[in-house]
Amino acid sequence: MSEPTVLGARHPDVKRLRTLLRDRSARDAERVFVLEGPNVVDGALDRGAELHALYLGYGARSGFRRLVERVEALGVPVVELKEGVLEKVGTTRTPQPVLAVAGHVTRSVGALARDGLVLVAVGVADPGNLGTLLRSAEAAGAAGVVCTANSVDVHNPKTVRSSAGALFGVTVAEEGDPMAVLATLAAAGRRCYATRTHAARAYDTVDLVTPCAVVLGNEAHGLDPAIEDAVDDVVSIPMTGPAESLNVAMAGTLIAFEADRQRRASRVTP
Repeated sequence: MSEPTVLGARHPDVKRLRTLLRDRSARDAERVFVLEGPNVVDGALDRGAELHALYLGYGARSGFRRLVERVEALGVPVVELKEGVLEKVGTTRTPQPVLAVAGHVTRSVGALARDGLVLVAVGVADPGNLGTLLRSAEAAGAAGVVCTANSVDVHNPKTVRSSAGALFGVTVAEEGDPMAVLATLAAAGRRCYATRTHAARAYDTVDLVTPCAVVLGNEAHGLDPAIEDAVDDVVSIPMTGPAESLNVAMAGTLIAFEADRQRRASRVTP
């Protein structure tokens, strides 16, 4: 058995990893992105992700033997990094001992299943919020998540980490104009709802069983009035107490699981 390849900080592959983690234009140009951490890589593999390569920090081969064997069994190249390299590459305060490169996962809106709930992120700026929305959408059995051009990059390292592998388990679409997205969803037979704090209609009083889409806006500014005018109805999550609004990820999670609750209730035979 040959000795494993061990790369130093100046190796072109290491410089590429650093660039992919920090530069969206580089990720878009190559149509690849980086997964940070053994749990994220494991979660991606659990969902059938195809990795291009696995990179191991100093000593990680023995510490994560099962994961390494799993990746090697798939024929994926495994490369080791010299001591101290991870600190110059990773984006977390405590460098993750395992990195992987995978191809972009986003698809077109037309790839969404015809039934079920679709969450539409319009101007969602925080990558952690977007990652949580992906995770909740998968857990609640949603048809998918659509991210418009003014939302954070789906392949942002923090989004990828926050999704905990769900990025590979739920259909994710990226499109430009949110109004065009709404028109496409409506043409496919989906009823579209917007979310707004203190809207007259509660989210759990609308039909989320039939094909539908719920639009979630920017954390600070919400949705543009033009979007509210373009949807079928505007809903809110009733709150008790002085809280102004819910975090967008929490709001999307409640709506996704309400849709799941309604679907399960509709299948109950009296």
